[in-house]
Amino acid sequence: MTFIKKIHILLSALSLAAAAPATLSAQNNFQLVEESMSNSDNTPAPVYPVPSDRQLKWNETEFYAFFHYGMNTYTNQEWGTGMERETVFAPTQKPDPKQWLEVAKKAHMKGGIAVVKHHDGFCLWPTATTEHCTRNSSGYGKDVDIPKDFADAARELNMKYGFYVSPWDLSSPYWGKKDSNGNYTDEYARLVFLPQCAELAQYGKDQFEMWFDGATGGDYAGGYGSYTTSEKRTIDNSQTYYDIPNLRDSIHNLLPDVVMWGVGDEVRWIGNENGYSGQTCWSMGDGETGSEYAWMWAAGESDARSTKGWFWDSNLDNEVKTAETLFKMYLETVGRNATLLLNLPPNRAGLIDDSVAEQMEALGDLLDKRLGTDLAKSATVTADCTREAMGNGNYEARNLIDGNKDTYWATPDGSKKAVIELKWDTPQTVRYVSLMEYIKLGQRIKKFKIETSEDGVTFTKRGGNQATTTVGYKRIIPLNGSTAEYSTDGYMAKAIRITIENSRSCPLLHTIEVF
Repeated sequence: MTFIKKIHILLSALSLAAAAPATLSAQNNFQLVEESMSNSDNTPAPVYPVPSDRQLKWNETEFYAFFHYGMNTYTNQEWGTGMERETVFAPTQKPDPKQWLEVAKKAHMKGGIAVVKHHDGFCLWPTATTEHCTRNSSGYGKDVDIPKDFADAARELNMKYGFYVSPWDLSSPYWGKKDSNGNYTDEYARLVFLPQCAELAQYGKDQFEMWFDGATGGDYAGGYGSYTTSEKRTIDNSQTYYDIPNLRDSIHNLLPDVVMWGVGDEVRWIGNENGYSGQTCWSMGDGETGSEYAWMWAAGESDARSTKGWFWDSNLDNEVKTAETLFKMYLETVGRNATLLLNLPPNRAGLIDDSVAEQMEALGDLLDKRLGTDLAKSATVTADCTREAMGNGNYEARNLIDGNKDTYWATPDGSKKAVIELKWDTPQTVRYVSLMEYIKLGQRIKKFKIETSEDGVTFTKRGGNQATTTVGYKRIIPLNGSTAEYSTDGYMAKAIRITIENSRSCPLLHTIEVF
């Protein structure tokens, strides 16, 4: 019996039962029993969509590094052709992924994603799927295993790690191949792409992200082996061609905490590569702002460069961004409910260049100085309405400053507005306010404002023209209204007032920080 037929019979039976007279129901001992779900802790109902456990863990990573390294590093190209000889991959010394991650850690990044196969198809490990890999390189490049060294280093440094593997492969004769009837064959997915992903999964079950670039075909298709640059190949539907449903299921079975960027419908591209998200930014929908009305949880990731190109180019001035520029980028991504994936390209020695490393250390210093001392911890916090504590439930305002992401403040059902105040005995110099929603039960806040008071009585609105709309995982508001200009004087405040003016349902916040 088919599934559809079973559903039809079940619905017919339910209809007949509803139409039957009461005496018939009684004779057959049918009874309607009212049941209510227990909520002894008075926990707020979720506002859908809500994130999965792996999406929550990913969001908590906040700030992590991209490492574009490979064949292109040695050809000074952003996109290769797939026709490069394996011996062109020739590091001047043994590449050191541990040094990459150490540089990232100094900038307070929590992890990194290593590019181990770009569009040219060259694999930075001795894969069984192709000869176009480090097995056939020479010197310091021969048999290099970047995924292994990277994973080992991340675990040693207590950092998260993941891999970028390009679905598009200019080196493979199977990519975009058609049979005699003009239909795509399954050879590339079956023999190359899916096995490569499975190989990478074996480098550790603790991977947090697998990154799949959406580039496919473009204006040219190079070649290695059986086809040349004069032959153009494209594919019609990447989901079908790459067997994405099978890929998602297989990788999630192997890597329970990994999110799959680009194919997994778990996180989204923020819509630009310039290091900013929308000031209004929902964790659902698409692009810089997302959508309040989208039905799938997909928080935004902003991938951006610390240098001019994605790959290190030894012929160019790589125009390393300053720590000040990167701090602004941090405020406009992490501070706007997105994560920041910042590229640090290793050079031909297989190291992060000193010019980049210096700015990463300086960025870490800025984050320490400007967002390192939380003044809220010494404040007294109150709210004008608080959800009733029942059972093990506790929704008091003091949860906002206890440093525990699993405790939160909440209002009663139906209360979509609230006022929270933080007060100090003596005025504090304040520059930023950070808010974090308890997104485990959904994103809620739609509009809020922040005010400061020097005397604890008279309040002045802060934040300039910042759009104080959404909060989400994290929202950092510069009180002077500028993400580009650090307020050296700040504002003297004996009190800060946060007014939630509108919310999809009763608002939930787990942390307020003041810097």
